[in-house]
Amino acid sequence: MSKFFNILLILLSFPTMVIAIVVGYDLPIEFLRTSGSQIPYKFEVFLVLGILYLMIIVRRSVKRWAGVHMMSQVKRFKWNEPMGEGRKKQVFLYQSLEAVIMAMGGLSLYTLCGDAWLPALALGIGAFDNLVFLFAGKQKDMYRIGLTANAVVVADREVRVLYFSGLRKVSIQQQTVFFDYIKDFQMTFPLSCIKDKDKTSFKDVLEAQLDRDRVYFSEGVKNL
Repeated sequence: MSKFFNILLILLSFPTMVIAIVVGYDLPIEFLRTSGSQIPYKFEVFLVLGILYLMIIVRRSVKRWAGVHMMSQVKRFKWNEPMGEGRKKQVFLYQSLEAVIMAMGGLSLYTLCGDAWLPALALGIGAFDNLVFLFAGKQKDMYRIGLTANAVVVADREVRVLYFSGLRKVSIQQQTVFFDYIKDFQMTFPLSCIKDKDKTSFKDVLEAQLDRDRVYFSEGVKNL
């Protein structure tokens, strides 16, 4: 999920930065016979871009917070534990980098072109939300992995739900857990999401939810 939203933000950043440079430096636009500062509807263009930024950032934030809230309801799960320290460190690093990049992007936009204040503000809001999510995760056991009767749920900087329907194989390769489904569909999550002391209980509860006549466990999973 987080990768998808980040890709959208990157794709949106290219035209936004180009327009900000053209307007901010008052570059000539030959085919319109005008210059950047005189471009028609520039306010409306930055308004639309800012709204698009906000929509992406708010939607990502809502999904994140809804995911960790769901995971906090431990009694709804058959197994639910805080995430392993190795994965937490990765999440903290990624969250910090995202916050820095978004803050720098917003500052750069506003510095280049004051008219781009709304996209810059949206990026600033995104950076602030990342930091709040980061520090809240450090203070509380917000990042968790759980098992229901129907799926594995992983909630950290993004929420992943690995359903059991159509599952044919569970394996471990290079510290990654692979769920292979029918029609060559595959989902994964890092093994570091599970604390070492919880790996055996995770495997036992996972096995209890599955039909072992239909789902194959690799030796790496059996030896957890």
